[in-house]
Amino acid sequence: MDTLLNAGAVIYGLALVASVFVRTPLTEALRIDALFIPQGGEKTRPLNLVFGALFAGYGAWSLLSA
Repeated sequence: MDTLLNAGAVIYGLALVASVFVRTPLTEALRIDALFIPQGGEKTRPLNLVFGALFAGYGAWSLLSA
């Protein structure tokens, strides 16, 4: 179960990083800034890069350390 959760974190982190560069309906729906910031727009889009790197990095680290 932990492996699936950590793999999901890596996939979600990569999707967040992709949402900074690629604008598709899927990546727009997954954006952190659009979910939690009321006026999320182009200025807040780089937050997805930071959070995506954190999620993917933590998930990958957890997968490798297990």
